[in-house]
Amino acid sequence: MASPGDHKASEISLNHVEIPIHANGVNPKSISQNVEDTIKIDYSQRAQWLRAAVLGANDGLISVASLMMGVGAVNENITAMLLVGFAGLIAGASSMSIGEFVSVYTQYDIEKSQIKRDKAKNNCRVVDEAQREKLPKPFQAALASALAFSVGAVVPLLAAAFIRNHKIMLAVVVAVSSVALLVFGSIGAVLGKTCVTKSCARVLTGGWIAMTLTFGLTKIFGFAGL
Repeated sequence: MASPGDHKASEISLNHVEIPIHANGVNPKSISQNVEDTIKIDYSQRAQWLRAAVLGANDGLISVASLMMGVGAVNENITAMLLVGFAGLIAGASSMSIGEFVSVYTQYDIEKSQIKRDKAKNNCRVVDEAQREKLPKPFQAALASALAFSVGAVVPLLAAAFIRNHKIMLAVVVAVSSVALLVFGSIGAVLGKTCVTKSCARVLTGGWIAMTLTFGLTKIFGFAGL
């Protein structure tokens, strides 16, 4: 028969048992890794506004630069080039903003309807607020597109605003636009954590093609007297 002292000693020993973390198969490194994973940025959540911003900036830059190159191909009037560029800025920013708003609002309606169907299917239980937070934001996308387009479009306009030589202006527009395209491509890649080299090459090549086609075709039409 065990004595009361033995029971007491057994109780004390049980209270002082230390269980190593590794004994349960838990690695401290894995714990810290899991913590890091929970605070990692979900770059897919940036896709909506990042796409609108990068697309708007590139479109603004390429559109206005190409318009100025096209007019400059057949008309040496510097004022005409600047006016066309400014008109392209206003028209393009409005078009991008309205188009993005309509597009994103359509997506918003579709996803909101899906949430309502899910709510009804789950016997009217409260839908997770995270779902509502992930809904696309039409006004935000429209504003981002308009601002981004304007920022891109201003670049060739500012570059040519104080130049009065026709040929020099064309060269400056191409050079400054090329540098800006590289910058926009780099920003988009860094924010989206993608390859900077590929992004810059893709954006720059597209811009050169657009400006070359506009200049060349306008020049041909000018020679044809159209």
